[in-house]
Amino acid sequence: MAKRKRKGKSGRRIKDWHGRYQAGEDSSDQDQRGRKHTQRAVKLPPSRLAAPEKDHEDLPKVEGLVVAVYRRGAVVRLTGGEFFCAIAKTFRAPPNASALAVGDVATVALAQDHHTDGQREIDKDRSEGMILSRRPRETALSRPRPMSAKHVDRYRTEVFERVIAANMDVLLIVAATRTPRLSVRLIERFGIVAERGELEPLLVLNKIDLAPPPAKAVEQFVALGLEPLPCSAMTGEGLDALRRRLAGRRSVLAGASGVGKSALVNALVPDADATTRAIRLKDSRGRHTTAAAAVYDLPVLDAEPPEDAPAELPVGVGPGGILVDTPGVRELGVGIDLEELPWYFPEFEPFIPDCRFNNCTHTHEPDCAVLHAVETAQIPLRRYESYLRIRESLLEGP
Repeated sequence: MAKRKRKGKSGRRIKDWHGRYQAGEDSSDQDQRGRKHTQRAVKLPPSRLAAPEKDHEDLPKVEGLVVAVYRRGAVVRLTGGEFFCAIAKTFRAPPNASALAVGDVATVALAQDHHTDGQREIDKDRSEGMILSRRPRETALSRPRPMSAKHVDRYRTEVFERVIAANMDVLLIVAATRTPRLSVRLIERFGIVAERGELEPLLVLNKIDLAPPPAKAVEQFVALGLEPLPCSAMTGEGLDALRRRLAGRRSVLAGASGVGKSALVNALVPDADATTRAIRLKDSRGRHTTAAAAVYDLPVLDAEPPEDAPAELPVGVGPGGILVDTPGVRELGVGIDLEELPWYFPEFEPFIPDCRFNNCTHTHEPDCAVLHAVETAQIPLRRYESYLRIRESLLEGP
């Protein structure tokens, strides 16, 4: 009779036990088997910290600027360079928002050895420090994101905020006077994104070497509270005025593909070497180029600093200022959903709970608290008209 072949988990366990028995392995080691020996992403071994204390809270702390965020940690700009840091187990971020974003000011405990003896080349996941905490954000360029269904509480109305860039001073909205077509609606959407995050919107009309800014569009921008700044990344015209506006400040780029954001970066930062791509000939539309966040240091101006330049420079920001380019900003203006549109108008938030209907659109419904607030000048009429225009454009589709 043929010997029955053992299958399944029980067969594997018996085979595994038999092999360990023949090898003379101690049975007390069973509890250690099956555990994965992977790098802990929450705590560094004491030997790799900057001091021998076991508790990293007792170590000297240094603040730095977060310049890139990854799944296992973040790259932080400190004195002496940029270091990849893991996140401490004790790290606690405020709820309902992304824990870390480009532009955050983080407190870091550094490892003892940086790139010594070629260890960095051997261990690709090696952490060079530990992020212990971050400062509260001054501003946040973000969009709402529904949380996973398993974590949603039906009695809570808070919205999870996906932060693209934090602590920025200026949202640099870049548009082109020609190729691709100038879109007033898209620029208006970026304007409400800036106001929601308490950033100063700065509109740059690029490619004036190809065509002058349309007079009608300029009037519309002024009516929206945006003063256009015409320039050309190719010829350099108007760039001096732009440099003065950005000096000593933290700016983040926004705009449709093909308007010349990367070309503008190369013109403002001589050593940036940002990748540029040509416009598609078949439809005159741009091609998305930036694939990851990039932080550029703007050169120091020879002239006197502007009057509105900050008296004290933020952490990680040089006297020339920084310019952040991240692909996540593009979808802020392009991908606004109809349901999330009221979120970009914080003036509505105190009145929305008093509307008669939970799904009120704030356009025609009876007993709409938002409409009543507009009629009584509690909400600026300009903002409400902007809400109606953007809502209409979203209903029409792309």
